[in-house]
Amino acid sequence: RRRAAQLSVELARNADALRARLRPLLEGAEPMLDVLLHCPDHVVRQPGTAGLDPSRIVDAGRRDELPAIVAALTRPQEGDPALDGSRRQALHRFFADLLELVPDVQSHIGQVDELTTRLAGGLTEWARRITVEPHRLRVTATAGSGKTQLALAAYTDALAAGRRPLYVCYNRPLADHFARIAPAGGEIATFHQLCDRRLRDAGRKPAFGAPGAFRRMEADFAALVASQVTAAWQFDELIIDEGQDFTEAWRDALLALLKPGGRAWWLEDPLQNLYDRPPVALPGWVGLTADTNYRTPADVLALLNTRLPLPAPVRAGSPVTDSAPEIFAWRDEAGLMDATKRAITRALGLGFRRDAIVLLTFRGREHSRFTPLEHLGAHRLRAFTGRYDLLGEPEHSQGELLIDSVYRFKGQSAPCILFTEIDFEVTGGRMDELTMRKLFVGATRATMKLILVASERAAAALAPIADADAG
Repeated sequence: RRRAAQLSVELARNADALRARLRPLLEGAEPMLDVLLHCPDHVVRQPGTAGLDPSRIVDAGRRDELPAIVAALTRPQEGDPALDGSRRQALHRFFADLLELVPDVQSHIGQVDELTTRLAGGLTEWARRITVEPHRLRVTATAGSGKTQLALAAYTDALAAGRRPLYVCYNRPLADHFARIAPAGGEIATFHQLCDRRLRDAGRKPAFGAPGAFRRMEADFAALVASQVTAAWQFDELIIDEGQDFTEAWRDALLALLKPGGRAWWLEDPLQNLYDRPPVALPGWVGLTADTNYRTPADVLALLNTRLPLPAPVRAGSPVTDSAPEIFAWRDEAGLMDATKRAITRALGLGFRRDAIVLLTFRGREHSRFTPLEHLGAHRLRAFTGRYDLLGEPEHSQGELLIDSVYRFKGQSAPCILFTEIDFEVTGGRMDELTMRKLFVGATRATMKLILVASERAAAALAPIADADAG
């Protein structure tokens, strides 16, 4: 009797525990359970003494009847609540011991970055094996091909060999980024930072408030380096990044800083020429081209190759092949803000943290509708204030979601790019050259996910780059 009592108590306890686990799956509805004692290898001699309804005991004598008994007990009765499809699927997953696994985006970010760096190392490896005298190498390579890795390797090699390197680019955020990852030694600057430093060292402080200050500074710098050769401003290795944004006058001024027998690198991507500058002639330089992008998801590149009038297709080398780029369309300014907020919600819902998301604007910082904003919905925006601290570091507003323009973010990347404020006209069935370059630059900043927020006319021109979500 004691064992029989324990049996009935255990069955009741198990039933209560099962009810507690099923309630969340049924969204608070009370589970309807029945209890069976199944002992297929034994015969119950006195079923009435077990503390259970004998009809609920299936022993060796009735084991072949188990399916029919279960089917009869679970057959819906009149008055039973309906079980909709979602609840039925939840119950099925529960009783089948199925786990619903969702990829952890954060763990994938590090894996993608590491693998992309390894894959893009080919340009770094082979470009440094080229022997030419004098060393004048022009590398024309697409976005994500490893130009920054090559620049860093050349810079590091120079330091290791006791040579003094100079790295020069056009974009201040890229110079700041390179300074953070490069070893100590040498000189790192934008072209205009370099002009400013050299002129100040000569006791000639540029007058930035005067009209045409930058043009005057460029001319003064060129005249100074041509007339005064000082050891403090001579370099063994010259690395020019973002060469498509330079002019021939800048080229000459920079080469004047190179020691006799010094080595020079020119890294460029014509598709990232957002300032519409003519190509710089480099007579006598050896050329190397690279058309494989290892950073941008393959499906994003496939769609860019299809929808943008690129001069030649860009080859995909990224390990990410199924990022599923998306587009949210907007009609007016209110729709733009709403669509952008929905894009942020979408990115967060996919598992990206705010520090892995960058909100890029198609317009420049001076003309963007987002520049005056401190918040976008519930999200605080982290934006460049236009000022720098005493150490020369850019100052940003206090926020957790970085927002920047496509012009400033050139040369950088992020796991998830929300490219917003996209609007342009299509004339004669073809977008203009600058629009194509801006779209290419913005889209190729993404390493895992791209969401475009475009006006209805721009979304129509980009279709079928993603499924339009009219908003």
